[in-house]
Amino acid sequence: MKITFLGTGTSQGVPVIGCECEVCRSLDYRDKRLRVSVFLEVDGKNLVIDSGPDFRQQMLRERINKLDAVLLTHSHKDHIAGLDDVRAFNFLQREGMPIYGTAHTLEQIKREYYYAFEGERYPGIPVLNLHEIKETDFAINGIKIIPLPVLHFRMPVLGFRVNDFSYITDANFIPEETFEKLKGTKVLVLNALQKESHVSHFTLEEAIVQAKKIGADQTYFTHISHRMGLHQQVTKELPAGMALAHDGLIIDLKI
Repeated sequence: MKITFLGTGTSQGVPVIGCECEVCRSLDYRDKRLRVSVFLEVDGKNLVIDSGPDFRQQMLRERINKLDAVLLTHSHKDHIAGLDDVRAFNFLQREGMPIYGTAHTLEQIKREYYYAFEGERYPGIPVLNLHEIKETDFAINGIKIIPLPVLHFRMPVLGFRVNDFSYITDANFIPEETFEKLKGTKVLVLNALQKESHVSHFTLEEAIVQAKKIGADQTYFTHISHRMGLHQQVTKELPAGMALAHDGLIIDLKI
């Protein structure tokens, strides 16, 4: 199983218009973060979790020319704003793109991309095949997906577990039932927005506490704001087995 971080930032990521902080001026490529997303290659199938505003750029950068499905964690704009660009895969693969999300998320997709669901289809518009998911396990082309319910302030959000890889973004609370689903995770990805407190995201300190409770062999933090500080400096502050993710990072996980 191959995991590629397409983006590890937020809408308050890097660069920020008008910001002159050391992160925004950094020349370290690890401080340049597109909106959060991850690409999974499992048993010959290609999956993407979230399709934010940078989706097209991310696909081009990683030279991804085949995509079997898109999983959506929730309906916020920085996680769904790139869906129109699946039309390129519609053209290449000559079929609609399966999109997996909760009922709430799919309703938002129908509103924002209304033109893709009208009775009279304009030539070239994206073909989005919507699949509603709940908090129970499901499969995509034989690949078992375990939803990981969390809270983003008061908003329900889904993380996803595939084999021994677990991915949670946009959360500040993990219920005990989800901790049970996380047992045995080898590689964990967890959001850590910044060091200062935030109403709907884990801080770095809070994320470290959650990661220790989950106990994965390796934890990577994602959904990182420019307020976090320089990648090189923050890395030195982290416990063993924990690291900041960066755009383009690739992990090979033995199944």
